[in-house]
Amino acid sequence: MSPESLSQQLRDARRRTRLVTCDLEGPQLFGPKLAIVNPVLWELGHVAWFQELWCLRMRSDESLSESVLEGADALYDSAKVAHDTRWDLPLPELSATLSYQDRVLDRVLARLEREPDNEWFLYFVQLALFHEDMHAEAFHYTRQTLGYSDPLDRDGAGKGALDGDVELRGGEFLLGATRNSGFHFDNEKWAHKVELRTFRIARAPVTNSQFLEFVRDEGYQRRELWSPEGWSWKDRAPAPRYWVEHDGEWRERRFDKEVRLDGDLPVMHVNWHEANAYCRYAGRRLPSEAEWEVAASFCGDGRRRYPWGDSAVNAVPANLGRSGRVPVGEFGQGDSLAGCRQMLGNVWEWTSSTFGPYPDFVRDPYAEYSEPWFGTHKVLRGGSFATPARLISNTWRNFYTPDRGDVFAGFRTCAPE
Repeated sequence: MSPESLSQQLRDARRRTRLVTCDLEGPQLFGPKLAIVNPVLWELGHVAWFQELWCLRMRSDESLSESVLEGADALYDSAKVAHDTRWDLPLPELSATLSYQDRVLDRVLARLEREPDNEWFLYFVQLALFHEDMHAEAFHYTRQTLGYSDPLDRDGAGKGALDGDVELRGGEFLLGATRNSGFHFDNEKWAHKVELRTFRIARAPVTNSQFLEFVRDEGYQRRELWSPEGWSWKDRAPAPRYWVEHDGEWRERRFDKEVRLDGDLPVMHVNWHEANAYCRYAGRRLPSEAEWEVAASFCGDGRRRYPWGDSAVNAVPANLGRSGRVPVGEFGQGDSLAGCRQMLGNVWEWTSSTFGPYPDFVRDPYAEYSEPWFGTHKVLRGGSFATPARLISNTWRNFYTPDRGDVFAGFRTCAPE
């Protein structure tokens, strides 16, 4: 991105952060102490602190200058401030927190004007931009988890289901980001060869109606469908998180309201254990992340950066940075060359792969981003409706522990090997 584009994107990211938090007040700025959320007031300050740290305070010798907010490091350094203590910190009030955000952003924008050719600085501006994008999506998760109102709109209508598989012939493929192709996080680096056998992958993610068959057929009560870890996790849960049954009709809680279970929407808020149990029930399996990336990017002798091509066009043909899910038949113009739909957007997709480093992995300056989570998390791909389009591509790797069902995640399946 050019400095001019970066300035615009920074402002856009801040606008979205404010949009998804501006109505929260009083107790909502803290909420209950849960392992899967942060206090909103703390998280707003953390976003500003992170941007200031990397874009303004970091010196060339890696020492730090002082923050514009006294004591900011003791409040907002997520690597040093234990999660459970964040509710009890002497945080600035909301108005002061938003003022801190504004002062930092103004200084970053001014430095962009002064140093448009400083590549070292431009790298960290992009890092802070994408960090804020990820937190904006996390604010959506928090609102859903705590039953706050929908910050935008609800799921959309449109074309319905999309059935069937596509086949990709086996061979040698590249996995990961290529050099000199823009900003990438360290866990995407670098492209390396992998061998895959011929496989068949679903054209679309699993829908609510398909997953409902599993629920109604007592899939949550059938131990043979679950791994030992999955069976231990679920504690005989009857259905996905946020699904509720009234007189034989299944509904789901979306933010602060119960809504009809739309059968053509991709199932969402299922964790890795649930996805695996469904696959066993359906005689299917989760794709590896290499299979997923090949299905999204393969184009003859090369690869695409996005399923539809190499350019992030203005009207992105994917459900990214929008207000809610759409049916799995929508956005056909964004199909991959292989014929898979919604590889980017709508819902994150679990893969079978454990999160780990690529060959010759080298940790980037933001040391806490990837390396601490290798071996304990599962890889998700593709982004959700709440993911900004500028953040995501075919090589982008998300990662959560297999018990996390609060994120906007679903899955697609592969035919058995």
